[in-house]
Amino acid sequence: MCGRFALYSDPLTLARRFGVDTPAELRPHYNVAPTQIIPIIREEESKRRFALARWGLIPHWAKDMEIGYSTINARAETVADKPAFRNAFRRRRCLIPADAYYEWQVVSDSKTKQPWFIVLRDRKPMAFAGLWEVWHGAEGVTVESCSIIVTEANEIMRPIHDRMPVILPTESWDAWIKSDAVDKLGLLNLLKPYPAKEMEAWPVSTKVNNPRNDSAECMELVNDSL
Repeated sequence: MCGRFALYSDPLTLARRFGVDTPAELRPHYNVAPTQIIPIIREEESKRRFALARWGLIPHWAKDMEIGYSTINARAETVADKPAFRNAFRRRRCLIPADAYYEWQVVSDSKTKQPWFIVLRDRKPMAFAGLWEVWHGAEGVTVESCSIIVTEANEIMRPIHDRMPVILPTESWDAWIKSDAVDKLGLLNLLKPYPAKEMEAWPVSTKVNNPRNDSAECMELVNDSL
């Protein structure tokens, strides 16, 4: 799954990496948690543009925002058909930029899971396959929200967890966010594990367990892992 990630590249680096205008008021975060407002990249007027969305997708038919706590991730195997995600899959796909993400490994004879920090080997910001949605609540409240799509783990992730976020290669970015794309099978074929040889992972402190800890210490290698 993907329940935490980091986005600390400066706005200019992100703008160049993703071919968009420089995002305003974007500061580094080393421990992004569900329900927080995060940047997404979507197609608007045939161009890639930054937007902000609440992490935890709220379907348009939801009675309230509570469903967002259980929709931070969408499974690649069911995303096209599951009621919470199918409309967004058809019409509202996005990229979710990240420099890295965290995953927790079950440890034998311990009640505490070991967190791991996962990056691309070249250290470039990655693009998660995402969905976004618009929800209209009571008293004129409008919320844009998003979800990260997850798939089966690759070789580097398998010892840590059986799932991982879908990381899209650069050549697939436009195909994924193109708003008028109707090739369901073609879109689903993009939702596959990223090559393990292009990734690295190392154990980090359990400080990341608390979302209030949002500093570079969260990503530092620890030798006394669980």
